[in-house]
Amino acid sequence: MQVSFGKLEWPKMGALVLGVLDKRKLLPFGIELDENLDGLLLASMRSSQFTGKPHQTLVIFSPKGRIVLYGLGDGTNINEKWCEDAGGNINALLSNSGEKTVSVIFENHPGSENGIELRAAHFGFGALLRTYRFDKYKTKIKDDQKPTLKTMKILVDFHQKSKKHFIELEAVAEGVFLTRDLVTEPPNVLFPASFAKNLEKLKQDGIKVEVLNEKDMAKLGMGALLGVGQGSSRESKLVVMRWNGGKRGEKPIAFVGKGVCFDTGGISLKPASGMEDMKWDMGGAAVVSGLMKALAGRKAKANVVGVVGLVENMPDGEAQRPGDVVTSMSGQTIEIINTDAEGRLVLADALWYTNQRFKPKFMINLATLTGAMLVALGQVNCGYFSNDDTLSGQLDAAASVVGEGVWRMPLGEEYNKMMDSDIADMKNAGPRFGGSITAACFLERFVEKCPWSHMDIAGMAWSSKDAPTVPKGGTGWGVRTLNQLVKADYELK
Repeated sequence: MQVSFGKLEWPKMGALVLGVLDKRKLLPFGIELDENLDGLLLASMRSSQFTGKPHQTLVIFSPKGRIVLYGLGDGTNINEKWCEDAGGNINALLSNSGEKTVSVIFENHPGSENGIELRAAHFGFGALLRTYRFDKYKTKIKDDQKPTLKTMKILVDFHQKSKKHFIELEAVAEGVFLTRDLVTEPPNVLFPASFAKNLEKLKQDGIKVEVLNEKDMAKLGMGALLGVGQGSSRESKLVVMRWNGGKRGEKPIAFVGKGVCFDTGGISLKPASGMEDMKWDMGGAAVVSGLMKALAGRKAKANVVGVVGLVENMPDGEAQRPGDVVTSMSGQTIEIINTDAEGRLVLADALWYTNQRFKPKFMINLATLTGAMLVALGQVNCGYFSNDDTLSGQLDAAASVVGEGVWRMPLGEEYNKMMDSDIADMKNAGPRFGGSITAACFLERFVEKCPWSHMDIAGMAWSSKDAPTVPKGGTGWGVRTLNQLVKADYELK
């Protein structure tokens, strides 16, 4: 669907969306239209349960075409995130309706005069995010399942400013869509080598892409990462992406992603039920990839490094065993207690490599790391850990702006010592209780003094139900938060 912006005036064709305040209070355009329709809008509202409460909708079929009334509540809480949800809701309502064009009358109301052009852009952004579909493998799609809506035109004062804001948001949407695509692809299509090949396409966006193979990683001593993939016929990869939009020579900021393209659990085999979901155990790497595309697409004025470790965790005669000891790139040794605690092994070497090579201002890693995090926080908040209060505050603020929930979790010596091994420097799995925390403590051993946050997105990478701007499936969660963090705190002003 194409989103465009135009003057605040009556459109000539297509469906029409009008805002209505609480208690069925029409705004000026609505009052004028109601008069032309002999009171049809007010009569329709009075004969329904529609009162103008936030996000309520009422569809009216009139001689002038389909009219959608959209509830604004009292109008005092309408911010950018609210408008994104509204845009997504309107798209969901009309996408398969038979309408090809919809015009949105985006007019001021008391208390909303400032920033209307930015809110209009975010309305279009929300609508665009909801258009995402992944149906490339469906050979039969019913007509009533095919989107008919091709154009959304948002009519607003200062529409040129709205268009300028939207161009940047559109680049972020492209990053979100890349993440959703990667997470949704089946594992026979997306495996380490094909994932890496997908990322090489980012060179077209101005990103420098470097792919390390198993020989390269063996020379670097990445025994932790390589141990995870040794049971697979697919070669493991490490991909480095660099966007240099900041000052030349300035230290970059770094994002590191877990990319287990399929996770059987290895020798510590997972139960068969639900194992198909393990295609998205590369969600952290997908977020890092989408973030890099978003930053390049909007020409972010920052130096950013993205590193993703790509492996398959498979159980064959060469697979890593419980009881094995591996040596990480850092030189620290790890006793393998459970081969299904593999993501932290991938991240251990990826984090160490990133810190040693690039000396970044900070590192944030993302991973669908522990089921324990899903148990703790469900699919509402992403639990994260940090060794730096400043970075933690920036992360909280960025997530709040875009409406993606995060919740800081504890670290500490009492948890850390639970990862000590009797025969090696550490073990890769601790006790059952506090599993997300001990996993974070494991990772903390590979970041030295670099400011760092670990985001466990186990509950956030995939959704089984629709949300206003996120169709069910791969969510792309995290791209927007991290893009906002870069924009607010690390770009040249």
